[in-house]
Amino acid sequence: MGESNVVSKDTSATEEVVVGELNLGFRDEIARHPGGENVRRCFACGTCAAGCPITEVDPEYDCRRIIRQILFGMRDEVLSSPVIWECLVCYRCYVRCPQKVNFTDIMRVLRYLAVKEKRVSPETFERIARAGRVANCVQRDLVKQVMKGETAALEEFESKARQAVGAEA
Repeated sequence: MGESNVVSKDTSATEEVVVGELNLGFRDEIARHPGGENVRRCFACGTCAAGCPITEVDPEYDCRRIIRQILFGMRDEVLSSPVIWECLVCYRCYVRCPQKVNFTDIMRVLRYLAVKEKRVSPETFERIARAGRVANCVQRDLVKQVMKGETAALEEFESKARQAVGAEA
């Protein structure tokens, strides 16, 4: 495609958007799935991101960006993105959203489409599911200890997590 199809190039963004690659029916496809009905209601207020536990630990994760990509028809970018697997499906965003955009269920739809279209291998899907189960077990065990007044395990885990994040930077 030629340069004439370039919509914009933001020097802070990772890549340019080409009009010919947009699928403007993508938002309608999402809206046809349970939970996705209100996707077009989003006005990017940021309430979803402000309450999201993932945005607290990963500033790169942006609920609003995912919704904008859906609304703009960036189907390939969204369904190929590893970001759709980071959502904890905690429903905090939905509970807080003034427009009742069910972002959590939208993420489930995106994951379903990614698996259906083989954008993620069955092995990767299983490893992601396994990681979720491990995370749930860790959280359960830490909460049980905190409820008993035992905080040493939580502090040790938190210290190791901070060291691991520091090692990645």
